[in-house]
Amino acid sequence: MPRLALYTFGVLKSPLADQGPLTREFYDTGGAVYRAISRHPGYLAHAEAADDARGVLFDADWGAWGEFAVPGWYDKGRTVETTALAATLSLWTGLRPAFDAIYTGLHRAALNRRDDWFERTAHPNYVFWWVSDDAIPTWQDGVSRLEHLHRHGSAPHAFTFPHSFAPDGTPARVRGMGPKSDQVAGKGA
Repeated sequence: MPRLALYTFGVLKSPLADQGPLTREFYDTGGAVYRAISRHPGYLAHAEAADDARGVLFDADWGAWGEFAVPGWYDKGRTVETTALAATLSLWTGLRPAFDAIYTGLHRAALNRRDDWFERTAHPNYVFWWVSDDAIPTWQDGVSRLEHLHRHGSAPHAFTFPHSFAPDGTPARVRGMGPKSDQVAGKGA
């Protein structure tokens, strides 16, 4: 049974190493969100570094998830002191469970605060695609799909909630998602 891969990417207003209150709040909120999402029905797994030191992304060991990668438009630092991004890579059983986890509870509350933490960009900040039941998506897969989405829009290869596709490539519709949900769903996951 195919699984749904999700890659998210955002450029933060300040580096992860910043000791300011907003960065601390982002970390605290993120930790609580991850704990809640990991218990959500339909959640399967997410990329975790072997060493979860704060701000270590590019040099971390991500195991089967591959070497950490970011979209070509990211132009901030890549050292522990200068990295200013947040990225996730996860696996889900389907669109409905992912939608429910992302747009309810603690994650919904965090999305409401995204303008406090993230820069606004003209680039998409999340992308979905289907993988076989034995595949582990890599960071590079996520970057490639996000860049494809940016250049070509939603397609079976790379898509968003409002313009989703089933594993067989046919358009998919889940109640509460779609063109009427663009304003919410298109802003981030």
